[in-house]
Amino acid sequence: MDNKKFTFWNRLSAVAVFVIAAITYLMTIEPTASFWDCGEFIASSYKLEVGHPPGNPVFQLFARFFTMFFDNMHAAVAVNAMNGICSALTIFFLYLTIVFFAKRVVKPAEDGTYSVAKAIAIFGSGAVGALAYCFSDTFWFSAVEGEVYAMSSLFTALVFWAMIKWYEQADTPYANRWIVLISFLMGLSIGIHLLNLLAIPALVFMFYYKQRENGHYSLWEYLKIFLVSVVILAVILFGVIPYLPKFAAYFDLFFVNKLGLPFNSGAAFFMVALLGLCFWGLFRTMNKQKVFETTVLLCFTTIVIGFSLFSIVIIRSSAKTPTNEYQPDNPFTLIRYLSREQYGSTPLIYGQYFDAPYDIERTTYWAPMDGKYIKADGPGDIKYDASGKMLFPRMWNGSDSKYIKFYQSYMNDGGVKVAGAKHKKPTFFQNLAFFFDYQMNWMYWRYFMWNFAGRQNDIHSPSPGDIFAGNWESGIDFIDHWRLGDQSAAPDYLKENKSKNHYYMLPLLLGIIGIFFQFARDKRGSWLTFLMFFMTGIAVVIYLNQPPYQVRERDYAYAGSFYSFSIWIGLAVAAVYSWIKEHLDGKSGKVEVVAASMVTVALLGVPTLMAAENWDDHDRSNRYTAVEMAKNYLNSVGQNGILVTHGDNDTFPLWYAQEVENVRPDVRICNTSLLGTDWHIDQMKYAVNESAPLDLTVGPKQYLYGTNEYVYIYDSRDAAILLSDVMRVFKHPDAKVPLTSGRNVDYIMSRKLVIPVNKENVIKYGILDQKYEDQIPEYIMLTIPEEKEYLTKPEIFMLDLLSNYEWDRPINLLSMGGDINIGLKEYLMYDGFSYRFVPIRNRMKSTDIGFADPEDLYYKMKNVYSWDALKRDDYFVDYQNFYTFCGVLSQRLLFVNVAKEMLKIGDKERAVEMLDMCQECVPEYNFPLDITYLGFSNEYMVVDLIETYYDAGAPEKALALAERFADQLFDSVYFFLEYYDFAKKEFENCYNNLQYLSDLTEHHGDKEFAEGIRNRFNSMLDVEE
Repeated sequence: MDNKKFTFWNRLSAVAVFVIAAITYLMTIEPTASFWDCGEFIASSYKLEVGHPPGNPVFQLFARFFTMFFDNMHAAVAVNAMNGICSALTIFFLYLTIVFFAKRVVKPAEDGTYSVAKAIAIFGSGAVGALAYCFSDTFWFSAVEGEVYAMSSLFTALVFWAMIKWYEQADTPYANRWIVLISFLMGLSIGIHLLNLLAIPALVFMFYYKQRENGHYSLWEYLKIFLVSVVILAVILFGVIPYLPKFAAYFDLFFVNKLGLPFNSGAAFFMVALLGLCFWGLFRTMNKQKVFETTVLLCFTTIVIGFSLFSIVIIRSSAKTPTNEYQPDNPFTLIRYLSREQYGSTPLIYGQYFDAPYDIERTTYWAPMDGKYIKADGPGDIKYDASGKMLFPRMWNGSDSKYIKFYQSYMNDGGVKVAGAKHKKPTFFQNLAFFFDYQMNWMYWRYFMWNFAGRQNDIHSPSPGDIFAGNWESGIDFIDHWRLGDQSAAPDYLKENKSKNHYYMLPLLLGIIGIFFQFARDKRGSWLTFLMFFMTGIAVVIYLNQPPYQVRERDYAYAGSFYSFSIWIGLAVAAVYSWIKEHLDGKSGKVEVVAASMVTVALLGVPTLMAAENWDDHDRSNRYTAVEMAKNYLNSVGQNGILVTHGDNDTFPLWYAQEVENVRPDVRICNTSLLGTDWHIDQMKYAVNESAPLDLTVGPKQYLYGTNEYVYIYDSRDAAILLSDVMRVFKHPDAKVPLTSGRNVDYIMSRKLVIPVNKENVIKYGILDQKYEDQIPEYIMLTIPEEKEYLTKPEIFMLDLLSNYEWDRPINLLSMGGDINIGLKEYLMYDGFSYRFVPIRNRMKSTDIGFADPEDLYYKMKNVYSWDALKRDDYFVDYQNFYTFCGVLSQRLLFVNVAKEMLKIGDKERAVEMLDMCQECVPEYNFPLDITYLGFSNEYMVVDLIETYYDAGAPEKALALAERFADQLFDSVYFFLEYYDFAKKEFENCYNNLQYLSDLTEHHGDKEFAEGIRNRFNSMLDVEE
């Protein structure tokens, strides 16, 4: 096969792989926003707003371009489709990369051409490896949602391919244009995700390999090359990214404070001057024909140009966009935004252990205020005592007692005593035990095996040791049974989980074959592949230094490592072909062609198997649940109301619904996780969409970053005081209390806070119905618990809001206000998806929502809230949906509560209607009656559902539901009894539910069924002597 034909068929194969990947991803993309960050990314892209630190302006620009061709109702699918195409292009470039490495191990003839058989083996290598990655668990998951990881992967693949092009053309004129292109892509990639920079060491080695293509490097030379690569990475990561904004910031400080010019004028001057100097330098070096200096300066310039797109963040933040996280509208704030300051720092090489003694040093920072930059007090810099520090600190986070307990499980009561610390310091080897067992084994190799051996299920498992959830599982019985036991009798939600994907270790086996084959035939190529594998996998583990109990699985962070391993999977085709060829003993070319074709077709069965196993749990084409939930949250709030949310999943989908689909733009969303920041409080003071500003009176100097993070309660009167007076004292510059340190601070002067009630407004603005007018008092009193010593900034925000509250805007809170603990919970009324702040005291219980408006609840359930997405039978209900709709906000509980309200007013017919509606909208085929092992309160809700059927006069429906529930419970209890040592708690929970079900049905006259439960359980426990 001549080179022209080889190139043609190579390109055709690459296109074929791209088409397969694109069709796969476009068929399985989610048609709207998903949970977690996707809603925020899509919303911020659609209107070019400002997302969470460290920002992603390049992703947003591309996403905005894609949404320009669609209306707002299809913006999400446009962004998701963009990610699908980016992912397909990643597969395209991965194919080309594998072909490059395959050509190095399958040598051409002396004239530089490849036989048909060798060409097939090379193309087969590219196709098998690329498609294996295409259908891998982690990459496919990111490919079908609106996250940044798909585009980040594309840039990594594109950069590596560009370096291959340079390598192939290095001896031709203008070859260095590929290096300049790589630099530009690196600069752009900073505006997507920093993971792309981890390819730099491999690129540097490839550069040096080309300089001495047929020669050798000594060990010392290899070390120097590695150091060069580390220096380049460090210059970009710790030089360009943090220091260019810092230089711009101090120019801006001079222009604003000294010259009286507007904010950002100095930063703009700095950028223009810097680029001017770069171009001046380029002209100088080009005129003097200094190739190396020109290339280096051109690379720096293109990195700066790519990085300069972060100016869009400042521009859009200055426009006060509705989503404006961290409000980086000036270069000083941009510095903190880029450094992810709000997330804190993590020790890497040397630092503290989890209980290291420390002191807090006073810090200051520049903050924009009234047209100038002022020096503001920061939150302080923690300085740890040397005795509490250690080399390679892995057990470092003591912010949560459960973290400490988890760390201590690796210490076995050992460790080193540290003066001034309650807990011992782990030894270096105890530290390594945690690193290898948790951070490496559980938080990396487990994910690796998910992708190349198989996966047990998608149940989130935050710590090792759980044999039922989140493990890798190959499908090879003797291996799985040895590790996890025979779980064939598990309940269906475990046994038949669609995320149970078995690859029988075939991708892993191919990868191992590829590793040995490449090492034997092409040591330089194997080092490049390994370096990419290490830097995007194990190096990321070291850098992240994750504490235990992560809130979600983190496999997406290591997708680049799995990309590299897929190169080895592809090279297995070349390996098997080469071994067969060696045994053909010079037989005809046709025999070799048949052999190469058979090997390729046979090994294509591996990605085919992966596709077949993964399709059902990666197909999100009919899932709309996250946005439907968001709309229900928003619609639970009255007109022009305020909704207090808490986390990512009860906020980001709501932002998407408002910003993109224009759902309830009159509702103001206040997130308590963000109300601890000055910028989010600032945003509450200006109009957003159709929502008027909140009436807040505390000035910015009292809630600046680092100020009043905790406000002490100093109640010397034990008297009820108007909240407005309490806040006036709080705001007064002379009203301070001294701390033992001698510092005077703001304080709250009473625990009993009186809020007047505007009765007319309460009725007028729909906070309560007219029928409750006689129950409305003249004032209410919030009582801060005695044991509470201080208030947080979000709690101060709520007090400020309520101190001026005219009862003219409904206030609703999710999760009863979450961590807001200022007495609000006593004045909340159940609204279904949220809780409304009302001027009537209400004591809620787990079995009774207390004061509520039955008619309003019934109307909302029938006419306002929607469960169309939830009750569909054509989508995969993943763990996140179980967690959300059976745990965080139990949908069954919602219907049961409203049914009970119907019973309170004597309307049994509508009570039964609500219970029937529950079974329709929360169907058992999506959400089984028994999911005991997931640890939610779902089973209690089912029992409550049965009991409410009885109370509503529908014993037949109660018994039918009880029978189905009992069958599922017995499936579980049999299994958990078999694994009693691992599932004692779950066994006991199932037993308690069966016992309660028996007592309940017997109480309501179904004695035969109740007796059947007892007999069935007793027979199960009978053990032959």
